[in-house]
Amino acid sequence: MGRTIKVAAVVLAVITLAYGDGPAREKFETASVRISPLGSTGTTSWSDMGSGTFTAKNTPLRILVGMAYGVDDKQILGEDKLGTELYDVSARPEGGGKLSYERLHPMLESLLAERFGLVVHRETKVFSGYALVPAKTGVKLQASGATAAGQSSILPGRLIGHAVGMAVLASMLGRPLGAPVADKTGIEGTYEVDLKFAPEGSTDSSRPSIFTAVQEQLGLKLESQKVPLEMLVIDHCERVPTEN
Repeated sequence: MGRTIKVAAVVLAVITLAYGDGPAREKFETASVRISPLGSTGTTSWSDMGSGTFTAKNTPLRILVGMAYGVDDKQILGEDKLGTELYDVSARPEGGGKLSYERLHPMLESLLAERFGLVVHRETKVFSGYALVPAKTGVKLQASGATAAGQSSILPGRLIGHAVGMAVLASMLGRPLGAPVADKTGIEGTYEVDLKFAPEGSTDSSRPSIFTAVQEQLGLKLESQKVPLEMLVIDHCERVPTEN
């Protein structure tokens, strides 16, 4: 993956922190968590979903936290408590089987709590942002035949989403816009998205602005307004993981 921003669609969905009194949460059966070797020059990377093992190399703790709780960097408060160290992780789930992001979330949450003593809570704040709504010209979304969300990519001037819902698409749009986007489309289901637009700061691109692209290619519209954004607050975190 390198440093290209690649995220699974479901990672951007809202994930509850409540453990409640429900069924026992699935955990990793074996897990190795180590600080990456000093002077490591490798790029940050992590395994694609669908394998039987979760691995991450040279990965900042903030990325692992974001993956566990389904939040973007801008949604993490108290990030200084996470430090700047890089970590290598290799973990296998109980009972084996392939990993999906839905399955990974609770296991990674538990791993971070056990090895780093991570304690968090959520707060909702209101920011200037955008609402994603249907355009008057009509919606132009391609329905997905997939039964589960696939891996999606956020690239300069392009968003690719496989089997994504509108809340996930709104979260993806927040990356290039640099502002939160709230889903107010009222549209259910999942869709295939390949949105192409002029990269930020480009002055000679033949592609339209992201606002025009959203309307022309998806039949949706971005309206400027105040929107709520759920924040993940870091209360406590140890920077050296407990022994494997």
